[in-house]
Amino acid sequence: MRFASHRDVARAFERGVRRAGLPVAYSAGFTPHPKISYAGGAPTGVASEAEYLSLALTTRHGMAAVRERLDAALPDGIDVIDVTEDAGGFPASRLSASEWQVILPGLAPDSVAPAVQEFLALEHAPVERLTNKGVRHMDARSAVLALDVRPGSGDATLRMVVRHTVPAVRPDDVLTALRDVSGVVPAAPPLMTRLAQGPLADLPEMS
Repeated sequence: MRFASHRDVARAFERGVRRAGLPVAYSAGFTPHPKISYAGGAPTGVASEAEYLSLALTTRHGMAAVRERLDAALPDGIDVIDVTEDAGGFPASRLSASEWQVILPGLAPDSVAPAVQEFLALEHAPVERLTNKGVRHMDARSAVLALDVRPGSGDATLRMVVRHTVPAVRPDDVLTALRDVSGVVPAAPPLMTRLAQGPLADLPEMS
């Protein structure tokens, strides 16, 4: 599922809601849409263990029953971990930062650690990314709240906590900055996974 776009995931979820037989609420107007809102969807090519959405139903259902019915109706790779009830919906403002794991194929931890320290010593790390709205300019350093290389053998594994900004700074933007600073380039595309997102105080401390 890491190769599915946010739009693909949204379509799959809407089909799953229909298969589950849940009484989803619809917007008013000439083209009603199911009242499903997504918060900070993961970019294409990235796996995630912590995505959030709000789903409005027309009648009250037990949270455990909703979770079980949705989970059974969704395709492999999209798993409903938990369902909670919130009359006001889930505000995206609760999600202020994300914790990421990034595996860098072909790079040893000892070779990446100096680049990480050099990046952290910077005041700014300007990068740019081409989007469908043109070239976006951002400061990768100011968005990174924590970054380290996990100990161990094999491919280097980065853990980072990135603040949610506008425009959004993604893990691949941080990797671009590392490449610009120290020439760190993995032998194959990195494997990126969002481990958690939420208020900064709720994310695991880095060590």
